[in-house]
Amino acid sequence: MAMIWRRVLGLGLTKSKSKLKSQNFDQLSSSTGAFDRIPFDVFFQILIFLGPKEAARLSVVCKSWKFVVSDNRLWILFLHNLQEESWENIDFSESCLRSGIGHPLLRSLSDQSTSLRYMLIYGQRAQHRGAVLIDGGSGYSKFGWSKDSSPSGYSATFMEFGDLESPMYSRLRHFFVTIYDRMKRKPSTQPVVVAFPICHYYDTESSRAARRQLEEAIYRVLFDMNVPAVCSINQAILALYAARRTSGIAVNIGFRVTSIVPILQGKVMHQVGIEVVGQEALTLTMFLKELMERKNMPVGSLYTIRTLKENLCYVASDYGSELSKDTNASYEVTGEGQFTLSEERFQTGEILFQPRMGGLRMMGLHQAVALCMDHCQAAKETEENDRWFKTIVLAGGTASLPGLPERLAKELSGLVSASMFNDVEVLPPPHGANSAWFGAKLVSNYVYVCTGEYF
Repeated sequence: MAMIWRRVLGLGLTKSKSKLKSQNFDQLSSSTGAFDRIPFDVFFQILIFLGPKEAARLSVVCKSWKFVVSDNRLWILFLHNLQEESWENIDFSESCLRSGIGHPLLRSLSDQSTSLRYMLIYGQRAQHRGAVLIDGGSGYSKFGWSKDSSPSGYSATFMEFGDLESPMYSRLRHFFVTIYDRMKRKPSTQPVVVAFPICHYYDTESSRAARRQLEEAIYRVLFDMNVPAVCSINQAILALYAARRTSGIAVNIGFRVTSIVPILQGKVMHQVGIEVVGQEALTLTMFLKELMERKNMPVGSLYTIRTLKENLCYVASDYGSELSKDTNASYEVTGEGQFTLSEERFQTGEILFQPRMGGLRMMGLHQAVALCMDHCQAAKETEENDRWFKTIVLAGGTASLPGLPERLAKELSGLVSASMFNDVEVLPPPHGANSAWFGAKLVSNYVYVCTGEYF
């Protein structure tokens, strides 16, 4: 326990980001009665032993006890002991997301206090009932409970529910009703965080109207189902949050489209421009299928091909030199048998950078990212921080291919200027295909505050 306390004490004194202020207990004269004669560290050990409930009760004894008990460092330790998520995630959520980035309602909540009060934060988190998290992906959707460590189920995307000619409201209602049925939960009991797909990319009047129409339809359907509070956020923003960032470029390799999305302080910069390329996850799966057919290898279902892609494929650092290596590797797919791949392992991912290998006439991934960075630099959205777009966060299951972050960084170094490439950081998907879902998990701590509202 002493070791844990020293670690937390260090966090409280050194974390400038969270702006924790050590309180001066020496200025208190006989503030706690007989406890004034007890050494400081021993006194805190007693409070730790009592636990959060008893410590909170002491805060109502008098102002002096409230001053002592409300010390941030004590409640940081209690937050550690909740063990619902890592301290890094808690610190990011409270110091960054609580500031209301991208959401006016959260900004109004943050105005209640100029500094972080972790005693209040602990109480909110301990009482938080949790939220339903729904990531409506372009290929399939993930859903689950915010208190869980991973999504509990998967379903088709809402675009595949009902007739494509049917109104948006009908399809969305069918989609949400199905998910609540599978989760065996009543919509009226918990708030919900919805990650909606990255769509309607451009900064035109028609695209802005389409985005508003989709978001309003989501709210209308869920409130008609008596959901108490709704938060609807773009997938790219949530993927960035999952990497504990609020600004940067989210590169989402989705099931049907790959998008390169600039995000500044939690807001998608549509006016800067979103790049879209066609080397999506399905394209890579189909290309691996084609490569296997060329060698007369037995090809099972697309599920089998996707499984082989996820378990055997990687991105080569240097495509030419990789061709001269022995890259044979095998993997057994349940019910389908064992498959052995060689150069197909790195040729599959190579079409991200050489699309013509797959018969595609379009930019490579590195070229699209470099173009987005150029647009961000030219836009000069902020004079205070001209490096906000130099953090590149990959998202999506296909983005988890080994070697992809390193190869993208290498290709970018040859495309952008040396001054722009300086400090560029390419981060792998923080949670693979579930990045947006985990981003929603970080946001979910605040949705319950907004009962009866939406933001």
